[in-house]
Amino acid sequence: MSRRKELIALLLGDFIALNLAWFAYYWLRVHSGWFVIRKPLYITPSDLIPSALIVYGMWMLAFLFFGLYRTWYVRPIFDEIVTVLKTLVFGTLAFVLFFLWEPMSDTESPIRNDPRILGLLYFGVTSVLVIGFRLVIRYSQRRFLEAGIGRRPSIIVGDATRAMELAQKVAQYPRLGYDIVGYVSTNSALIHPSESFNVVSRNGSVSEKEIRRLGEIGELEKISSAHKIKEVLIALDSGDHDSLIQIIGRLAKTNVGIKIAPDLYDIVSGQARTREIYGFPLIDINPELQRPWEEAAKRFLDAVVSFLVLLVGMPVWLLTALAVWLTSKGPVIYSQERVGKNGTIFHIYKFRSMRTDAEQSGPQWASKNDPRVTPIGRFLRKSHLDEVPQFWNVLKGDMSLVGPRPEREFFIEKLTAEIPYYTRRLKVRPGITGLYQAMIDKYDENIDDVKDRVRYDLMYIESMSFRLDLKILFRTAYMMFRGRGQA
Repeated sequence: MSRRKELIALLLGDFIALNLAWFAYYWLRVHSGWFVIRKPLYITPSDLIPSALIVYGMWMLAFLFFGLYRTWYVRPIFDEIVTVLKTLVFGTLAFVLFFLWEPMSDTESPIRNDPRILGLLYFGVTSVLVIGFRLVIRYSQRRFLEAGIGRRPSIIVGDATRAMELAQKVAQYPRLGYDIVGYVSTNSALIHPSESFNVVSRNGSVSEKEIRRLGEIGELEKISSAHKIKEVLIALDSGDHDSLIQIIGRLAKTNVGIKIAPDLYDIVSGQARTREIYGFPLIDINPELQRPWEEAAKRFLDAVVSFLVLLVGMPVWLLTALAVWLTSKGPVIYSQERVGKNGTIFHIYKFRSMRTDAEQSGPQWASKNDPRVTPIGRFLRKSHLDEVPQFWNVLKGDMSLVGPRPEREFFIEKLTAEIPYYTRRLKVRPGITGLYQAMIDKYDENIDDVKDRVRYDLMYIESMSFRLDLKILFRTAYMMFRGRGQA
């Protein structure tokens, strides 16, 4: 089952389950005789279908918010059930407060109209139906994958021996959905085109599949594109650090999934999440970095904070702009092209803190007590006020409050050659502040500083959460209050 068909099946299954749950609740509430009926308050039969559609729309938003339309087939079904129950708990609580709460008279038996009882009833009916339909979908999906339908074209990277060992393991778990089309060698050893090996499926039948050598690591991007590869499984020795970093670097700009063995995790810590473990030990290097509700909360916080900062602080920003204009020649706002999420180019804005001829000899990194900085610029940098116009970038969606600092394309090309996994930072929106700025707060003066910052950036990407963003924001505010910025 393809991702598109999976999504359609989930949407259709939830539509049926949630509407059936509403109809069942309506019958129990109105026609079962278990509860007190108040004509001014309960829904009439003519309102049943419109109300069911409204309720479904609300639940669909909640399911999207909690990530219930992500791909789940390679994860334990128990995880999906737990997520469904958590979503239904929060949704039902809100539902009880806003829709099911009915006042009771002093003489009325609480059990016959208690909103808590009504809420538990609706939660129970909805849980049984939604989970039941999803179990049917997952069972069907698993059967399709075991039959070879809907598998994702995949390659293995490693020497011939390890590639064959991993392919044998993959064959034991057809429900993972990997269709191995060949392997990419990490050395110059060739495998004869006609050579093949037998793989034994879980049901005991033997099927023969030829695993061909498709090329070497240097051709990885071309091979992935030519075969429309969706997943790359890495089978290396734990000591082969250089090859692993090279593979990650070459695939950083693609949308393929990358899986590694657990004993390689220490090499890429900062780029993987150990919770992404499947039917047999493979760890996802490119998982979804945040749950949907956290992404929504992060973007909401970005928009609200940036709007308030720009609006409430307007008198201060106007005075700052006037100070820049009076103390040095040139534009008040400095604009420069930077690379954002997924390589998108955007213009970043800052209050100008350097002379207009600061880069007449070409792009260069800033340094401590940089002589190109104007007198007012030193104060702006020390207090971080030069960064304020970037809140407009945040409001537009080019940046976030928290994330890796955006870099220029000129430096990214140089840094990618030095640090192969540098472009991993482009998987998220760049930020005004980040983990490195909150902890270290210094400008990059050489390649060693950049490597140190990248380590912090990868640590942030691995641990991304709404709570971590709040911690970084409070830490940054504390550093600004103490005037610990670099001039």
